[in-house]
Amino acid sequence: MKKSVIAMAISTTLLLGACTDNNQVKPAQQAATQTQEQGITEQNPLMTASVLQYQAPDFTLIKDEHFMPAFEQGMAEQIAEVEAIANNADAPTFENTLIALEKSGELLTRVSRVFFNLSGSDSNEERRNIQKAIAPKLAGHSDNINLNAKLFARVDTLYNTRNDLGLDDESLRLVEIYHRNMVRAGAKLTEEQKDAIRALNEEHSNLTTQFGQNLLKETKNIQVIVDTVAELDGLSESQIKSAANAAKAAGHDGKYALSITNTTRQPVLASLNNRELRQRVWEASANRAQSGETDNRPIVARLATLRAEKAELLGYDNWATYGLESQMAKKPEAVFDMFGSMVPAVVKKAENEAQIIQNMIKHKGGDFELQPWDWAYYAEFVRQEQYSLDENEVKQYFEFDRVLQDGVFFTMERLFGIRFEARPDLPTYHDDVDAYELFDVNNESIAIFYADYFARDGKRGGAWMSSFVGQSGLLEQKPVIVNVMNIPKGPEGEPTLVSYDNVTTMFHELGHGLHGMFSDVKYPTLAGTAVSRDFVEFPSTFQEDWAAHPEVIANYAKHYKTGDAIPAELLKKVINSRSFNQGFDTLEYMSAALLDMEWHSVSADENIEDVAAFEQKALEKHGVNITAIPPRYKSNYFSHSMGGGYSAGYYAYMWSEILAADAFAFMQQNGGLNIENGIEFRNKILAVGNSRKPMEAYKAFRGQEPTTDALLIRRGLKTKI
Repeated sequence: MKKSVIAMAISTTLLLGACTDNNQVKPAQQAATQTQEQGITEQNPLMTASVLQYQAPDFTLIKDEHFMPAFEQGMAEQIAEVEAIANNADAPTFENTLIALEKSGELLTRVSRVFFNLSGSDSNEERRNIQKAIAPKLAGHSDNINLNAKLFARVDTLYNTRNDLGLDDESLRLVEIYHRNMVRAGAKLTEEQKDAIRALNEEHSNLTTQFGQNLLKETKNIQVIVDTVAELDGLSESQIKSAANAAKAAGHDGKYALSITNTTRQPVLASLNNRELRQRVWEASANRAQSGETDNRPIVARLATLRAEKAELLGYDNWATYGLESQMAKKPEAVFDMFGSMVPAVVKKAENEAQIIQNMIKHKGGDFELQPWDWAYYAEFVRQEQYSLDENEVKQYFEFDRVLQDGVFFTMERLFGIRFEARPDLPTYHDDVDAYELFDVNNESIAIFYADYFARDGKRGGAWMSSFVGQSGLLEQKPVIVNVMNIPKGPEGEPTLVSYDNVTTMFHELGHGLHGMFSDVKYPTLAGTAVSRDFVEFPSTFQEDWAAHPEVIANYAKHYKTGDAIPAELLKKVINSRSFNQGFDTLEYMSAALLDMEWHSVSADENIEDVAAFEQKALEKHGVNITAIPPRYKSNYFSHSMGGGYSAGYYAYMWSEILAADAFAFMQQNGGLNIENGIEFRNKILAVGNSRKPMEAYKAFRGQEPTTDALLIRRGLKTKI
C-alpha cells in the first residue's frame, strides 16, 4: 500500500507512503512562504512540521490555498537534495546515497499525505482542481528521480557490491528494494526510451485522476430519486428518513433519494419490495460513468493500452507480467491457475444458489427469470427460510459505537494488550472524525489513530487505511494512521445500526491500521504496509474472523435499546449463516479479479474499441459469465483496477485471504484469542513491514507455507473435517 521515496511521496493515490525526515527542518522551510487571504498575510502551516503530538496535522490551520505552494516548494527541495546526492564527488556509500535518499523529501511527503488523504475523504471543487493540476507534475517529479542516470549509477554500484558492505538484513533489503524499483521505473533505458516513459507516466497520471473524479461526480448524478414513500416499501423508518434527508440535500424536497455505493451490488436491493425500483437502482449502479462528461469507457480502453505500452518499453509482454514480478504471485499464470482451480466449485455452488432463488421467486408468485436486481431480495427470503434470520432484527444488536468499542477495540486489547484512548483535544478534518491515542501493553504511547467511518458528500466510495505520518526508527517518527469507511449514519438523534458486513469491514480496516501502527523498522521505505499487494490484505483479512468469535461477538452484540445480549439462538443463526450466498460472493469477486487480469494482459498493439464486448469476452473465456451474477465492479467504475493502485492486482484479496484463513485457523489450534498469540503475530508479521520477504515473514509465524484448505472452509466451499 505504500511506496519507496522515489515512487512515492508524490503518489496521487490515498494509499501513499513516503520517506522523509520531519525532525530536520531545512532553512528554506524555516522561512516559510506567505499566502494572501482577504488582505491578511499568514504563514503556510505545511512548510514546517506540525507541533502536535507525533506531527499530527493541525487541521485548524491548513487551508486549501496552502497546498499548491507547499507542493511546488517540496518538489524543488527534493530535487535539490537528489541532485546533491547524485553529484556527490565521494564514492557511493550506503550512508551518502540511500540514507540520504531516505531523509529527502520531507516537505513533499508532508503535503502529499495531508492533501491526498483529504482529497479522498473530504473533497471539494478546489481540491479536485488542485489534484488535476498537481498530478502530472508529481508524475514528472517521480520520473526526475527514478530516471536520474547519476543517481542510479550510485544505487547500482551499491547493489552490485551489497554483500561486501557489511550491512544488516534490513539495510541489505533496502538496497535491493531501491535497485529493483529504479530498474522497474526505467533507469536502465536509453534516453529516448526514458522520454517515452515520461510521456506515458504523465498521461497515466492525468487519466487515473480523471477516472476517479468522474466517479466522484457520478455519486450525485446517479442518485435514484423516488417520488412516493409507498415505493420504498420494505425499508425501515430510519432508512426512509435518511432517504428523505438525502433528497432534500440534493434539492428534491418532498421526495426520497437512494444513494449508490461503489460496487455493482447495492445493499438496499435486499429490502425493496418494489421490483421496478430495484431495477432502477441496479441499473443506476451498473451503468454509471458510461455517458456524457463522466464517461469512463474511453479512459479504461486507453489505460489498458497505455500500461501495455509502458510494459513493452520495460521489456515485458504485458502489464500483468510487469506488475506481478514484484508480488508474491510472481507471474500471471499463478493467478489464473489459482482462480482456474476454484472456478468449477464456485460456479457449481453459485448455480445451485441461483436455482434455489429461482424456486423462491416462483414460491412467492413471481413469473420471471432471476435478474441481478432480484438476487439480494429473494436471497433474503432464502436466508430467512434456511436460518430464520431477519437482517433488520440482527442490525438491532450491532450499534456502531458498541461495535467499535466493545467489539473491535476489545478484540485488539485482548489480542495485543493495547488500548485506544479518545483524544478530543486533537483537531480533525471533519466533525464525524474521532481521534485516539494508542497505548501499548506497557502503557507506552505508540501512535495516533483517526476513525472516519461515516458516509458523506465529498468522500470517495469504499473503505481504506492511510497514514498522515509513517513510522521510522531512522527519522524517529511514530505513526499517525486513519481508517475510512462509508457507513450510512443514522438520522439525527438516532443510533447508527450497522450490517454484519460493515462490522467485519471495521475489523478489516483496523487490521490495516495496526499494520501501520505496529510497524517497527528503521527505514521508512520498508515501514508498515509497504509490502506487496498480495500480502498487504493478509493482516487485515485475518482480523475479520474475530468479529464472529464467540467471546468477541458476545461482548458487543447487544440490543441498542435494552442492552440485552444477542440471544444464543439468534447468534447461532448469525454464525451459521456466514457461509450463506458464498457462491455469489465468491463468483462476483472472482469475475472482477479475472476482468482486471484480462485488461492488463493485452498487448501494446491491441486496439480496444468496445469496453462492454471486452468484458463479456473475458468472462466467457473463464466460464464465469452468469447473467444474474455480474462482476463486483464493471470496468467503468473499477477504481481498484483503473483508478487506483491495484491494476493487475485485484486478485490480491483472494491470495491474501489464503494466508489469512490459514493463519487464523492455526491460531485457533494454538490457544485462540490470547495475548501470547497476538504478540507472536505482531512481532513476526505486523512489525516487520517489508524488511523481509513476505513468505519468509509468514513462515516465521506459521512454520510453513499456507494451504487453501482453511480458505475453502471459510467460504463454505469445503466441509470442515
